[in-house]
Amino acid sequence: MKTAIVTGCSSGFGELIAIELAKTGYNVIATMRNLKKQDTLLKLAAAESVTDKITVFPLDVTQQQSIEELKIFVESLVSVDLLVNNAGYAQGGFCEELSVEEYRNQFETNFFGVIAVTQAILPFMRKQRSGKIINMSSISGRFGFPGLSAYVASKHALEGYSESLRLELKPFGVEVVLIEPGSYRTNIWKSIENVSMPNESPYELLKDSIMKNLTAEQDSYGDPLDVARLAAMIASNESQPNLRYPIGKGVRTMIQLKNYLPWKTIERIVLKKLK
Repeated sequence: MKTAIVTGCSSGFGELIAIELAKTGYNVIATMRNLKKQDTLLKLAAAESVTDKITVFPLDVTQQQSIEELKIFVESLVSVDLLVNNAGYAQGGFCEELSVEEYRNQFETNFFGVIAVTQAILPFMRKQRSGKIINMSSISGRFGFPGLSAYVASKHALEGYSESLRLELKPFGVEVVLIEPGSYRTNIWKSIENVSMPNESPYELLKDSIMKNLTAEQDSYGDPLDVARLAAMIASNESQPNLRYPIGKGVRTMIQLKNYLPWKTIERIVLKKLK
């Protein structure tokens, strides 16, 4: 019986990934910062008859003491076959108006939190010379968007880290994978809608334009379950995985545009859409 550790399981992708992994036979250590939010996960597990395969464990990826407690817990496991670094959030706001502290907090969870958890688990995978690490990135890790610079920067950093990590772990039989979702029915875009802006902010019109476009497109957002099923497929597939798995409507097209079009052309397309 294989064991998976999934971070950020109180909602969104993490919650669904934990369930899908359990359905494929994994014993899942579903971690979350606030155990009071475990009810939805446990209800889903009961509905899918996989309650016996889900263990909820408290973990704050930004706190070293919490990471140390995870290490101690992992030592009691027979093996650690899969790590899904999913915990994260999106800090909305415009570059001029976001504080440096808000940027730091974004990186503490989305980037340094991934590193901390990975370093806690890696010795076990390296010694057993097998395992997979799935890092939940985003199209924002390949393409910048206005109003999300802190989130975009953290995901770009995660992409670079994952490339290096994959090259370092290949000789030990440990695979590293990035999943890059586009727009899905999660709470990420509310981070722009709910951002607190100064009175008479020069970015108010830009925010309104962004929200208008997001609202117009929300009916086409993907089902988060598709991302969870992709993670379960990657976890269960015995063949060598790709580094990157972009998923979602228009994601591959956006990546191709970024790779082949001059930046000035991309700029014109984006800014024209936001007028």
